[in-house]
Amino acid sequence: MRVRVDPALCQANGECHRICPDVFQLDEWGYAYVEGDAPVAPEREAAAEEAVAACPEGAIVAEP
Repeated sequence: MRVRVDPALCQANGECHRICPDVFQLDEWGYAYVEGDAPVAPEREAAAEEAVAACPEGAIVAEP
């Protein structure tokens, strides 16, 4: 699974980073991003899926 953050939708609430800091990073203004294009490690997939569901803006997309 891969995840990406739509920067046009992100509102910098940081919920994804709080839930899954190994996958979601925050820039200096608090906007989320995913470093690189590597797939999410299997042991972090559950937390990444939780972060996707918790994003109030729907700014995170999970792809197989």
